[in-house]
Amino acid sequence: MNAAKPDYGIDAPGVIGNLFLIGLALFALARFLPVVSLGSVTFVLRPIAIWTGAACLLQGVAMILYAKIGKFRHRDRMLARVNWTGNETVLDVGTGRGLLMIGAARKLTTGKAVGIDIWSKDDLSGNSQEKTLRNVELERVSGRVEVTSDDATAMHFPDASFDVVLSNLCLHNIPNRKGRDLACREIVRVLKPGGRAIISDFKNTANYLAAFQSAGATASRGGPDLLHTFPPLRIVEVVKPSAS
Repeated sequence: MNAAKPDYGIDAPGVIGNLFLIGLALFALARFLPVVSLGSVTFVLRPIAIWTGAACLLQGVAMILYAKIGKFRHRDRMLARVNWTGNETVLDVGTGRGLLMIGAARKLTTGKAVGIDIWSKDDLSGNSQEKTLRNVELERVSGRVEVTSDDATAMHFPDASFDVVLSNLCLHNIPNRKGRDLACREIVRVLKPGGRAIISDFKNTANYLAAFQSAGATASRGGPDLLHTFPPLRIVEVVKPSAS
């Protein structure tokens, strides 16, 4: 009998579904599209529909490949940016099924990894605290992990609670810039002096950079990862100044 395996879900399942639906609809529509002439300009609509449909399907496939393969490699690249000692307290903001949180927990000995989320199924297929805890159990890190519901814009943790804060594809789901800026300030607030945050997203990263710097942290942004992630992700690295 095969042992159960962790399931880290499909990111943005609704977006992927829409891409496939639009792509297939354009392929079906293409056979009926006429050649349109506007004065001296002629538009051959069929190949436009076919190429646009193909682009939608390819994007959907690329997002599935990221969910099944790419995000594990991206997690490892994010975690490699921390010089782990094993006794860190770690926070994963928008933990989802626990991919980053569990990856961090594997690097801990006396430390602890905490994952927070609001469990939106629009952002991750089957997103729930119960399924995250199931992954924690299957990955055998239960003793080093805590999972809780919390809002990234108003976290319940005291100031200076964590050595490391991680987050991937979370902050862009906050619907307005004010909320995203609040989340960035909250990340700086809960970091210990000298603590480090590794934040990854495919958009708004310039705004995150400004918000972290406005909160008193130093922050830098890497270039988009065009080879391993789709949409291409950028990593923002944040360091909270040490206490004087």
